[in-house]
Amino acid sequence: MSLFGFGKSDLPRIKGLSPRKARVISVLDVGSEKISCLIARLRPRIAGEMLPDRTHTIEVIGVGHHRSRGIRSGAVVDIAAAELAIRQCVDAAERMAGLSVESLIVSVTAGRLKSVRRRAETEVVGEVSQADLSRVTGNAAKMPLDDERVALHSTVYDLQLDDDAGLENPVGMTGDRLSANLHMLTAEVAPLRNLEAAINRAQLVVEAFVATPYASALSTMVEDEAAMGSACIDMGSGATTIAIFQNGRFVYADQIAIGGANITMDLARGLSISPADAERIKVMHGSTLAELLDDTGEPLSVAPLGDSGDAHPIVVKRSLVTKIIRPRVEETLELVRDRLNASGLGHVIGKRVVLTGGASQLAGLADTARMVLQRNVRLGRPLGVTGLNPSSKGPGFSTSVGLLIYPQVAHREYVAERSLAVQAIDKAMEGGRFGSWLRRAL
Repeated sequence: MSLFGFGKSDLPRIKGLSPRKARVISVLDVGSEKISCLIARLRPRIAGEMLPDRTHTIEVIGVGHHRSRGIRSGAVVDIAAAELAIRQCVDAAERMAGLSVESLIVSVTAGRLKSVRRRAETEVVGEVSQADLSRVTGNAAKMPLDDERVALHSTVYDLQLDDDAGLENPVGMTGDRLSANLHMLTAEVAPLRNLEAAINRAQLVVEAFVATPYASALSTMVEDEAAMGSACIDMGSGATTIAIFQNGRFVYADQIAIGGANITMDLARGLSISPADAERIKVMHGSTLAELLDDTGEPLSVAPLGDSGDAHPIVVKRSLVTKIIRPRVEETLELVRDRLNASGLGHVIGKRVVLTGGASQLAGLADTARMVLQRNVRLGRPLGVTGLNPSSKGPGFSTSVGLLIYPQVAHREYVAERSLAVQAIDKAMEGGRFGSWLRRAL
């Protein structure tokens, strides 16, 4: 294990949020197009207002976003540039909230996310005890991981006692054999280590890492969708991620290294214009609608690439813009469809898909997704949060809001016990900087 990295069991993790305590949470969504920081006050809900997975109300009190620098597809490619962008983003949120941020819950898109599922069984004598439950969960979690990978999330999504499946808490029930199905989402260590280093350089600490697809699903799926089984597709700038929920639990994730930035570059190359102009055309006039393939409406004028100021503008037909955008969108959705089919969970998803992320706002994309995926598709926006201005309530902020929800469901995750040596250092050093360094060295 590297002296300056984290091991498989001591990844930064947040403790479960007490349902009776208020807390201020700060989150950082690190994307390829933008970096967003939200600071929110979480207050316990009264019993009559309890929502599934929402033990607290969320009021955003600080918002900061900055154009992403030094980040590509969620991975750090220039640590100095990334540090500066993170620092400026967090500073803006701090000024709005009127407080200082020390630690953050951070989104993870890089690291080649990979889902692994495993089943374990244990014999029971009489009633199921907490020790039985811990034993079967621990056995399910004993998955061999490559040396350069780490478990981001580890969640039991189904418990079975003899022939009775779908149990929530079998402790106290009588049976002979207890089974547990566990989903573990893993990521490569190096991208996480580099992202943590950029954040540390900005004088901030990572409180927990949360996979982007998981966070986006938490903020956009409604109760029935998560319970019945649904997929959430987050189309970001640098990547498209997939999350599948079953019985209200996170059971699968995947990602495709294609996003809105690819559409922008297709336009820039196809029209011989700058990426900035291509992005503007995509946002203001881009569409995947087949009816716009005909030459209707006023043509668009844009400066040619490398324009010195005296060249004539390029006149672009709207139909050409659609002809460039549509194939890339269809390609991305076809890859998503193939990944959904390969997951073996197509029967779980049924016809339910939530589409979110900044790139999902492209006109006609939801209709194209319905055609390619052959499923019902709705556009998902972050739900159950107050304090956001209209510009921050769109699909582009789904991950950020999901990071605020995550502490309310973090208690579901199974974390393997760390070594006694690490626990002793934690206690002796009380989380000090030296103790943190030494803990990671073990």
